[in-house]
Amino acid sequence: MSSLKSDPSDRRAQVAAALRARVPAACVLSDPEDTRPYECDGLAAYRQLPMVVTLPTDEDQVLTILAVCRELNVPVVPRGAGTGLSGGALPIHDGVVLSTARMNAIRRVDPLARTAVVQPGVRNLAISEAAAIHGLYYAPDPSSQIACTIGGNVAENAGGVHCLKYGLTIHNVLRVRVATIEGDLVELGGATLDAPGLDLLAVFIGSEGMLGVVTEVTVKLVPKPALAQVIMASFADVVTAGNAVADVIAAGIIPAGLEMMDRTSVRMVEPFVKAGYDLDAAAILLCEADGSALEVAEEIERMRAVLERAGATAIAVSQDEAERGRFWSGRKNAFPAAGRISPDYYCMDGTIPRKQLARVLAGIAAMEATYGLRCSNVFHAGDGNMHPLILFDASVPGEFDRAEAFGAAILALCVEVGGTITGEHGVGMEKIGSMCVQFGRKELDAFFAVKHAFDPLSLLNPDKAIPTPHRCAEFGKLHVHHGQVPFPELPRF
Repeated sequence: MSSLKSDPSDRRAQVAAALRARVPAACVLSDPEDTRPYECDGLAAYRQLPMVVTLPTDEDQVLTILAVCRELNVPVVPRGAGTGLSGGALPIHDGVVLSTARMNAIRRVDPLARTAVVQPGVRNLAISEAAAIHGLYYAPDPSSQIACTIGGNVAENAGGVHCLKYGLTIHNVLRVRVATIEGDLVELGGATLDAPGLDLLAVFIGSEGMLGVVTEVTVKLVPKPALAQVIMASFADVVTAGNAVADVIAAGIIPAGLEMMDRTSVRMVEPFVKAGYDLDAAAILLCEADGSALEVAEEIERMRAVLERAGATAIAVSQDEAERGRFWSGRKNAFPAAGRISPDYYCMDGTIPRKQLARVLAGIAAMEATYGLRCSNVFHAGDGNMHPLILFDASVPGEFDRAEAFGAAILALCVEVGGTITGEHGVGMEKIGSMCVQFGRKELDAFFAVKHAFDPLSLLNPDKAIPTPHRCAEFGKLHVHHGQVPFPELPRF
């Protein structure tokens, strides 16, 4: 294994030349002006200019790029569309970004098997658009579905507003074809509901580019419902709204979507989208029913009855597809709408038991006073996946630091009530400290063992998602006894 020169410009030239000798020159970017667009993902507060960016167009080029990086001992950061919100695609200063955005072919749509085979750079929404002619669609629908790619969805185990009924990415992917850092092509999963051997598909989905590079995905398609309607229920306080969510699920109802927005969210979204939201409500719930006309009518009435008993002050039901679309557009545009009321925002992602919604919302309200920052709450209430938006101004000294501390406190509260530090955004760089709050030494050792099995050289997205023992010690959440750490050959912070 050859070593690289110490001068950064020499290193960049060496790696770029080695790559251009093996793949088309158009696939390799090394000029800082060309690589600048790849310096961050959706978590724009963290930035790092990459040494080199590669843009393969097929599987062979992916394998070649990985081979060059392995030979030169260069770290590789896989990247999709860059819409991730946890810094999972943050470049490494002496590493290569491998973007699969140009691998955007839909191989085939099989209406009989209800599957689609696609390359990783295919946009989430494009799958549904291609399947629509057959009356089918791809169910997971992140707010960024117009731009995010299926490869990135697999890396982060993305969800969306309809994940309560239809599941996350892991529940809608049958097979993933993966290029490993050692030059192998492996297929995880299969065309059937079960595959022989260990369930490595479940290990890989959500692994944030640390185990391999996705080159092809087989997804499940579901029939488009004949009808869908949304209830918008208003509540006088967020605690009552949070309790209403638990009441809906306790009644045996599994809505297609069950979302919650507090007053701050509603008031920042309504002028932007004109969704028809109740501006006087302290919180609103959006509850969707889908299926046949008879099924929808029955479920809407059942949900209405539960919500009224739970204390809803007003209930509105979408009367046509246009109004239903407006109700959901407000929820899906909550993040960009934050720019109307704050120069900057920090989007968190934690998951809690539904019965703890009221307690956590009350806790976040108290934290607003502690940290001197506002927080807008929007989340997938049905499965307890919260997305607090911490509003701040990065131009004010110390505000970003307070926003980060606020976010870490929210995640610590999620763990305290029996939840987790993420639901669909991943860990990346953002939550690596909070991993030390959630997991102990033995669990972290087990995570590193899995990483080591797939990537023994630790070249794939190193220093992300799994904190080293030293990192946890720096965070103050792990004691390293006499410097004894597992896998000492792995790079440490």
